[in-house]
Amino acid sequence: MSDVTPAPQSTAPIAGSTAIVAIGEALVDVVARPGAESVEHPGGSPMNIAFGLARLGRPVTLVTEIGTDARGAAIAEHLRSAGVSLAPGSIRDEPTSSATAHLGVDGSASYTFDLRWSLPAGLTAADPALAAAGIVHAGSIAAFLEPGGSEVAALLAALAASDAAPLITFDPNIRPSIVPDHAAVLARFEELAALAAVLKLSDEDAAWLYPGADADEAADRILALGPGLVAVTRGGDGALLAAAEHRRAVEGIAVEVADTIGAGDSFMSALIDRLASLVDEGVPLESLRDGHAFDSGRLGLLGDFAVRCAAITVSRPGANPPTRADIAD
Repeated sequence: MSDVTPAPQSTAPIAGSTAIVAIGEALVDVVARPGAESVEHPGGSPMNIAFGLARLGRPVTLVTEIGTDARGAAIAEHLRSAGVSLAPGSIRDEPTSSATAHLGVDGSASYTFDLRWSLPAGLTAADPALAAAGIVHAGSIAAFLEPGGSEVAALLAALAASDAAPLITFDPNIRPSIVPDHAAVLARFEELAALAAVLKLSDEDAAWLYPGADADEAADRILALGPGLVAVTRGGDGALLAAAEHRRAVEGIAVEVADTIGAGDSFMSALIDRLASLVDEGVPLESLRDGHAFDSGRLGLLGDFAVRCAAITVSRPGANPPTRADIAD
């Protein structure tokens, strides 16, 4: 079995920028091909998003669960190489979670999972990293897989009710093969959507959550729950960004696709990065929460940047998100 793919170099941190905390799973993705050595690389949507933010120079802490085994050590090094801080209690004396894709000779894949998820013991909204964060992101398996899913929901509710509430961002990144109960997943999704200022989901997520609804209809239903901004990604066709009074369709960028691993996570990292820039510039937090800060022009700038970051990611193998230098080039 090969080593975890080494991370590329990080970007120098942006001085004085809004602190960000990401909450959720970090795991090892394993690809097993017939007659070939298995290949492993760090995975997990929240981990990828934290990594992508660090590559853009954002100060970010990841609250996660990895083991003391070799896989956990490799993930920790991957995060350190980009400048991500691991929250205390994220490393535990247990196996690191994994997701294995078994590829057949015809290219078909079957999957097995070895997953565990809970928050670090004793973590509360008063934790120093959370208390100092201007933005807190959560999502994916960690929002739904118990026992940690309920813990995440309770923590986000406590943060939203705190005196210095951060902006909460949420990306469900639905995995029906892991959490197949539609009613339970929809209830949790809508519970967390009501706490979020910014929510991103794929068109596949939207279709699974709200069968028969198109992207605009799904965005309307989600906006009614409380977020100020909803982004629906459409793969190579770009994205729809919808806010309280405005919405904007952003076209995709044609690139030669290496693979789509981490594309949605790169889009989310970029969206959070732009949200952090608005906070840094002094845009009132309430106008970001209720969506009135997002006029058509600003939605276009947000969407264009996020689509560019995702396009760079799909143009090279693996979850390899861009630095600011990559974007400038």
